[in-house]
Amino acid sequence: MTLPLAVDWPTVASLATAGGTLVLAVATFSSVRSGQRSTRIAERSTAIAERALLVGLRPVLAPSRVTDPPELVRFGEGRMVSVEGGLAAVEREGESYYFVIPLRNVGNGLAVLQAWRFMARRPELNASHAEPTEHRRQSRDLYVPAGDTGFWQGAIRDPDDPFREGLDTAFLAGGVLTVDLLYGDHEGGQLTISRFILTCEEDGRWRPGVVRHWPLEGTDPRVRDDAR
Repeated sequence: MTLPLAVDWPTVASLATAGGTLVLAVATFSSVRSGQRSTRIAERSTAIAERALLVGLRPVLAPSRVTDPPELVRFGEGRMVSVEGGLAAVEREGESYYFVIPLRNVGNGLAVLQAWRFMARRPELNASHAEPTEHRRQSRDLYVPAGDTGFWQGAIRDPDDPFREGLDTAFLAGGVLTVDLLYGDHEGGQLTISRFILTCEEDGRWRPGVVRHWPLEGTDPRVRDDAR
């Protein structure tokens, strides 16, 4: 006759408790992972929505079209400069130079021009922009509405102006001039530097072209994710 085995109830209870704890731990881990995944998805969705909103309000400046109306620009000392759409003005009076670039805002947000930087030469291939602090502040804000036209104006008057280096030679020879414009939205955000090249045509008229846009806030579209 086989005697029944004695049941070790304390051991059974310990095993049951351990099993229950394990199941609870697995459930908790799965819940935490699911919660973390949901949080990441929500954060990414929020970031995408915020970026889409900013892109929808970002100003982007380019030269005006030849069909756009001419701009008549007044400088501080009273000098008036007129320039047709699709062209630029580079004028000299005595030792002073005056520059005007008619602009079109091809973005969706108001552009406020803040500062500029000038070089009397063509920039080196793939040369980046200078720091914003190295740009010269506009004496007044210049506004270009979204989908509309406006202008940039600048002047070099001081014989010792560092922007004057090589300017006399470039002007007389009809060389290439470079203008970097620093601008943003009406709240001072979405800062961007756009590089414009001014080329003197055979007829003596200056024609502008934009060759680069650098967004200073956010991701540069020319840098791939796998290269960052």
